[in-house]
Amino acid sequence: MGDSPYQQLGLKRVINASGKMTALGGSAQHFEVADALRDAAQHHVELRELRDIAGYRVAERAGAEAACITTGAAAGIAVGVAAMITGNDEQAVRKLPRVDGLADEIVLQSGHDVDFGALVTQMVGLGGGRPVVAGNTEGVTVDQLQEALSDRTAGLLFVQSHHTRQAAGVTLAEMIGLGRRCGIPVLVDAAAEENLSEYVAAGADLVTYSGGKAIGGPTVGFIVGSRALIEACELQNIGIARAMKVGKEQVMGLLAALDRYPGDSGWPDRLQALFNGLSGIPGISISVEDDLAGRNIRRVGLSMSSNESLEDLVRHLHGGDPAIYTRNHQLKDGLLLFDVREVAHQDIDVIISRVSDFVTLNV
Repeated sequence: MGDSPYQQLGLKRVINASGKMTALGGSAQHFEVADALRDAAQHHVELRELRDIAGYRVAERAGAEAACITTGAAAGIAVGVAAMITGNDEQAVRKLPRVDGLADEIVLQSGHDVDFGALVTQMVGLGGGRPVVAGNTEGVTVDQLQEALSDRTAGLLFVQSHHTRQAAGVTLAEMIGLGRRCGIPVLVDAAAEENLSEYVAAGADLVTYSGGKAIGGPTVGFIVGSRALIEACELQNIGIARAMKVGKEQVMGLLAALDRYPGDSGWPDRLQALFNGLSGIPGISISVEDDLAGRNIRRVGLSMSSNESLEDLVRHLHGGDPAIYTRNHQLKDGLLLFDVREVAHQDIDVIISRVSDFVTLNV
C-alpha cells in the first residue's frame, strides 16, 4: 500500500476502526466520489443553479418536498433553526443571530442536550435560537415538553443519535404530534442516520443529515423537509449560512455518493474476519454488538478482566504506527468496540496482530 498524502506530510497512517467519525475525516470516499470531486474542481458553474438541481435530486431521494445543501449536519441545525425563526423575512435573515422580538425559543428534551464534539445548544444559538431544555436526564413527558412551550417558541428539536441519554424520553412520534397540535415545526438532527426518508415520512418538518458519514460522501450535508421551510433555509445564504457555504466540489461529491448509496458493502465479511481472528486470542472475550442507536450496524466487541486493561489496550493501539482508532463510547461499561465499515480488508490482520501483541505482553 502506497503512502497516503497525509503520510507524505509526516503524519502516521490511521486505521479507522471507530466508525464514520468527524474527527477522523468522516468517510474514505469511493473512487467514483473522489473522481466527482476532482472533475468538479476543474470547471466553473452557476452555484445557485447547481444548488437548485442538487436540492431537487436530494429531495426526490428522500421523498421530501425540497432540500437544502449544507456544510454538514451541525450547520443544518443552525440553518434549520434560523429558518424556523425568520421564515422568508429577508430583513430578519440579515439581522441574525439577533432576532429583535421574533419567536426564538427552540424546545428540546434534556437527554437531547448533547455534546457531539460541539454542543447542540450552541448550534441552536448560531441560528439565533434560544434553547429551552425540558425535563431532566431521568426522563421527560409530553406534558412537560408542552409546558415548556410559549408564545416565543419557534420550533422543536429532536436529536436522533447514540449521544442522547434519557431513560424515559419523548419519542419522535410524540414530539411530531405535539408540534402538529400546537402549530410548531419539528427539526430532526439525523446526522449519521442511514434512512433518508424515514423522518420526513414520519412527519418531521425539517431533517438534517451528514453527507460524509453513512452516505459516504465528502464533508457536506443537507436538510430535507417542507418547501416553505427549505426556501427559508436557502435564504440564510445571504445571512449566517454565508459563513457555511458549500463548494461546487462538495455538492458534486454528495450527488455521486447518493448515486451509489447504499452501494455494495463488504463490511459484514470484514466483521466476521475480525471476530474470527480475535476469538483465537486467549485472555479476552469477543462478541458481536448491535448499534445502540438502532441503526443497521454491528460491531466487534472486546472485553477484558478490567476496564483499566481495556484503556491500556486503547492507548497501545492508538500509539502505534499505524495508529488504530477504536470506538470507545462503552469503555466505562467494560466494552471496547471495533467498527469495520471504514477498515480495509488488509488491515484486519493488522488489528488482530496488534491486539495479540498487547495481550501477550500484558495478560
